[in-house]
Amino acid sequence: MNDSRCQIERVSRVLIALVITLGFTASSQADEPLQRLRVSDDGRTFVTDDFDKPFAIWGVNYDHDESGRLLDEYWIDEWDKVVEDFEEIKQLGANCVRIHLQIGLYMESPEKASAAQAKQLERLLKLADSKQLYLDITGLACYHKSNIPDWLNELSEADRWKAQAKFWSEVSNVCSGSPVVFCYDLMNEPILPGEKPESDWLAGELSGKFFVQRLALDRMGRSREQIAEAWVNQIVDAIREQDSDTMITVGVIPWVFAFGGGKPLFYSPTVGKHLDFVSVHFYPEKGKIDHALKSLKAYEVGKPLVVEEMFPMKSGIDELTTFVRQSRPHVDGWISFYWGATADELRAKEDGGIAEAITAKWLDTFQELSSEIRSQSDRRAKTRVSSAQ
Repeated sequence: MNDSRCQIERVSRVLIALVITLGFTASSQADEPLQRLRVSDDGRTFVTDDFDKPFAIWGVNYDHDESGRLLDEYWIDEWDKVVEDFEEIKQLGANCVRIHLQIGLYMESPEKASAAQAKQLERLLKLADSKQLYLDITGLACYHKSNIPDWLNELSEADRWKAQAKFWSEVSNVCSGSPVVFCYDLMNEPILPGEKPESDWLAGELSGKFFVQRLALDRMGRSREQIAEAWVNQIVDAIREQDSDTMITVGVIPWVFAFGGGKPLFYSPTVGKHLDFVSVHFYPEKGKIDHALKSLKAYEVGKPLVVEEMFPMKSGIDELTTFVRQSRPHVDGWISFYWGATADELRAKEDGGIAEAITAKWLDTFQELSSEIRSQSDRRAKTRVSSAQ
């Protein structure tokens, strides 16, 4: 009787392994409905919910178009452009698109979301599904000061946090139940004030955009960890009231890399306990790839790790490629950039310069690397199949 039971269990494991293997074969030949992604049971990587297949993120930030406009500034009037860009992103070999939603456009007031913006978000979910692209939804953006309403700047810290929580409640209400949404990124590169009070919520202008935002202007006797933990907990609670499944993260500046040491703040045990995986933004410097790889290891905290921003901005394309390849044992996803123009379109620009040439070459390289990233997922899947047998 025991021998029969062992035989049945052994056959069951083999059948499960076969289903997983066939799933990978089929996915390479034809598109399948997107499966929700989650953290694997061992906490090491991402897997699809149904078949428990390892999955590596390979995506782009679609934060603005070729003229510098943010997605939510044109996705109502120029929807055809969004559709075209998503198809171009798919052709690059990407499986994920990181979008950035501005709180000043999505919210009409601290308590009310824009019906028109919410409708476009619903529309985007369907588009992404049709293109087999997951969405990394980054919120609370204040990138363009012209889109920041007076009411937001006039709020106290406590009321600003409430408005931010309401934003995420509204967004997650739209997205709840959709397997298309890979994750919610609470805010792009949040920072904390130093010992002296600050007067501006935004910092670090880059080409007319403010990608960095403070969570508080005055520490008021609180530690940086206390402020970050309280803010993360409040926003996560607002999301979980609407959506209990989608993963949550925060895209951070790698201060460990910038300062050459230290420990992550948002992914410390107290602050990051409700964050499902680590998102860090890395722009390796020329001649310092080894330092970047060493710094990246500081963000291995027992959760999947995603390089949520990367681009050959401070290094050559060959060096960035080396960074991607050598980080593969430690990283579960990489997200670069796509700004609404293909490599061929960039090369064809009459007034194109060095920036266009570098971007075009990087897009070609990004497309070439996509097959390697898919192979990484396949290898991890086969390893799990072998273990099951």
